Amino acid sequence: MIICRTPFRISFFGGGTDYPVWYREHGGAVLATTIDKYCYITCRYLPPFFSHKSRVVYSKIENVNDVSEIQHPAVQAVLRHMGITEGVEIHHDGDLPARTGLGSSSAFTVGLLHSLFALKQIMPTKTQLAMEAIHIERNILHENVGNQDQVSAALGGFNRIVFRQDDGLELQPVIMPRERLRQFQDHLMLYFTGFQRMASEIAKEQIANTLHRKAELERIYEMVDEALSILIGNGNLVEFGKLLHESWRIKQQLSNRITTPAINAISEAAMDAGAVGTKLLGAGGGGFMLLFVRPEDQPKVRERLKSLLYVPFRFETQGSQIIFYDRNIMDQDESSVIHRKVETIPQEELV
Repeated sequence: MIICRTPFRISFFGGGTDYPVWYREHGGAVLATTIDKYCYITCRYLPPFFSHKSRVVYSKIENVNDVSEIQHPAVQAVLRHMGITEGVEIHHDGDLPARTGLGSSSAFTVGLLHSLFALKQIMPTKTQLAMEAIHIERNILHENVGNQDQVSAALGGFNRIVFRQDDGLELQPVIMPRERLRQFQDHLMLYFTGFQRMASEIAKEQIANTLHRKAELERIYEMVDEALSILIGNGNLVEFGKLLHESWRIKQQLSNRITTPAINAISEAAMDAGAVGTKLLGAGGGGFMLLFVRPEDQPKVRERLKSLLYVPFRFETQGSQIIFYDRNIMDQDESSVIHRKVETIPQEELV
């Protein structure tokens, strides 16, 4: 039995510059963190005592006799990618709902990959997990995805992630004094708007508009380093919130599907109650909204938005982890299995 825990993420700045259509020409970067809300994947080889060979449990239950019968696209793709031919049982649970702007789809793909690697008694690098998840989502499932979600889910932490023109990436952890980091987190509030959406559909339109939104994306890219300078400096953290709100205004110009009148009303209500900045997370259209609010103003914001679900959170640093590994699935020769690492796959084969 394997249990894998993979974190969701919050992206502050740079979203949109992590798509190949942009970073392969201009380079890209995001400022993002993983949070203590997770996707859990449980898997095991299924004993041959059932009428079905494999069982997949998520919002639906699928009992199948062949991988080709699995309706969940990511599960089928990952099983094929990993060459799993034995019968398996896979369960998915999440702390937060899917399709809400927190990178849940990529967390699922990363977590399932990690679980199946463990089931096969292989320990991949976290970079490999990220790159293989990108490959599966973009090249096999043909999703309109950037690169940031998979990297954050796999590696974890609060980072500036750079996307190079050669498809390589650089992970630069954000280093802050503990007290300033605590103060920063204390300014953040997360609300569920109540709307879910298909991020790939919204991203498709945004990608199509990329060549016509060069000025906006250049500004979004610049904001990554501006925000980082605020955080690691000694200035007022409120400037970060103001920059966050500016990025939200610019992001709305990338596609007419990014916001809605209902989402705008939530943002305006939060600002009227004292928020310094707001931003809808993910591709847009719905999901979670991040607010930057001075701690002393948060009671007023909570009262104003009392009809919405408030979700407390903190940053996390571990990324995707195997949190339970039943040694009963080990071979007799334990020294030959779980401690070995797979070779890194050349990036040209993955992107």
